[in-house]
Amino acid sequence: MTESTASHLPPTAPSMPGWPPVAKPGGPGAHHDYPRATPSTGCGRDSAEAESVVPAAVDWVDAMPDAEAGEGPEVLGQLKGLIANFVILPSEQALDAVTLWVAATHLQGSWQHAPRLAVVGPAKRCGKSRRLDVLTETVHQPVLTVNSTPAAVFRSITEEPPTLLVDEADTIFGSPKMAEKNEEMRGLLNAGHQRDRYVLRVVGNDHTPRKFHTFAMAAIAGIGDLPDTIMDRSIVVRMRRRAEGESVAPYRTKRDSPSLHAVRDRLARWSTPLADRALNWEPRMPVEDRAADTWEPLVIVADLAGGSWPRLARQACRRMVDAEVQTEEDNPGGARILADIRRVFHAAGEPESIATDQLLFTLNGDPEAPWAETGRGGLTPRGLGAMLREFGISSGNVRMPDGTQRKGYLRNKFLDAWRRYCPTVHPATGSSTATSTASGTVSRG
Repeated sequence: MTESTASHLPPTAPSMPGWPPVAKPGGPGAHHDYPRATPSTGCGRDSAEAESVVPAAVDWVDAMPDAEAGEGPEVLGQLKGLIANFVILPSEQALDAVTLWVAATHLQGSWQHAPRLAVVGPAKRCGKSRRLDVLTETVHQPVLTVNSTPAAVFRSITEEPPTLLVDEADTIFGSPKMAEKNEEMRGLLNAGHQRDRYVLRVVGNDHTPRKFHTFAMAAIAGIGDLPDTIMDRSIVVRMRRRAEGESVAPYRTKRDSPSLHAVRDRLARWSTPLADRALNWEPRMPVEDRAADTWEPLVIVADLAGGSWPRLARQACRRMVDAEVQTEEDNPGGARILADIRRVFHAAGEPESIATDQLLFTLNGDPEAPWAETGRGGLTPRGLGAMLREFGISSGNVRMPDGTQRKGYLRNKFLDAWRRYCPTVHPATGSSTATSTASGTVSRG
């Protein structure tokens, strides 16, 4: 094993108070340290006794102590205060996330992924455009676009990426017809989430092929959700109207932009020397897969800043990602249908199979579910089958406990989809996989 390889392996947790140690600014490697239960049986104790002395597990994110702090917490705190002065965010975690996202725009050269900031609201006057006003004055090299063409946008992106600010996104993606018309813009925003994804176009009279950069962080504001593929690559902030008693300072560009520019310039001075450290930093993340890719730049900025920010960043990450997972489960189709079917099987005592008419009767009879409104007679067998085919699940002839055969679904056909798309809804065991036809069989037809 080479020295460089060994340096990237997680160390064994020492048995000492204050574990885990928190990453220090400029100290790559500490991010691998995390608590591990390592009971010893070498002193005459049996394994049961050893396990009994292991302390109760503490959530590692909420238990993170403050890290060594330099100038970073002061800079981020100043930015956070200015943002809160002009805009009311839906939560403290959202305010922390927006603060870190702005700071991350000043280190785009270090990132593999460029997180989108989706600023969405259910109606007008939720503060979305005001948010972009503040971001425009604090992010790195802002390029504000309203109903711009994709060609103009990708020609604005260079090897040193700017920060895209897309307002009135509902005029681009607000309806299926609009979204279809602006498919190229959606593709551009999707491609720009990851480094080295280029747009190829021919230019000049001789039609010479040329690659255009797409990689750039982007904030996108609009009424209603953005296309799923963009939301999946975004830090999602769901704005809401101010309630009575909530107030913010009025924003005036000429009067207020100098203070915002001052914190922007301070962010740039603080972050520029940290570019190499940010490039090599590998933080421990509280989420996985694309969510981890999207949130990683914000967590790295927090780790480099120190103080309470490493903990605050991970708390915001986990709670906001969990909130979006729940929102996805609550929406018709997709994970919502899987989650509701999971509840039906659980309420029925986990049968090996369930008849289609019984399943539809329960789904359509739930007053808080959307299925009764999917058509004149509610969700139909054909509609249900179309949604489930997206997950590789199909119906067939199933044998019921009374020995009869009816059209229905086997429980084991859902297990993989439940684990992937709604793992927190009555977590399913795999016991039925081995006995998938013990009390019910299925045949196509």
